[in-house]
Amino acid sequence: MNRDEGILFSGGAAGAEAEFGACAERHGIEEVNFTFEGHKIARQRGVRVLNHEELQSGDVSLAYVSRLMHRRYADAPTIRKVLQTLWYQVNSGQEIYVVGTILDDGTVRGGTGWGAEFAKLCNKPLHVFDQDQNAWFSWSGEDWEKRTSANGPIITHAHFTGTGTRKLQANATRAIEELFTRSFGG
Repeated sequence: MNRDEGILFSGGAAGAEAEFGACAERHGIEEVNFTFEGHKIARQRGVRVLNHEELQSGDVSLAYVSRLMHRRYADAPTIRKVLQTLWYQVNSGQEIYVVGTILDDGTVRGGTGWGAEFAKLCNKPLHVFDQDQNAWFSWSGEDWEKRTSANGPIITHAHFTGTGTRKLQANATRAIEELFTRSFGG
């Protein structure tokens, strides 16, 4: 893929999203960070503030998401807007890269998990770096397949999404940089 055609879709939040954005900038990749009025984000490059009408386009039933994710999402305005911006991130990317923790039920911990589940529902290539297991996993359509360091994922679509936990660990920071280096060179 030509890096001049690449666009990272993210949310610009502290942690994984900020690191995806910083790597995109270092590698000369355009960046779009979906957010909403009043939301504090760490990245200011490529900010796209979604208005009320746009946020409604990404609205989901919190009861449905809670059932799908096997956990309860409070019906609070901020969490609803975060999930709506995740809808935009996943909807815009053709490949989805997530940093987090894969739980025993196959979902990813936290709000980030909705992005991963939405990618599964949309049948988009999905890759998760599990910080606890220190490895990349790819969704096969039925289960997670562990990747070795020799066959880590490579960004192949011009439009890709990078999201994940705010509690980024050093191994995940390295994994994101290695993903960009494998995909776009040093």
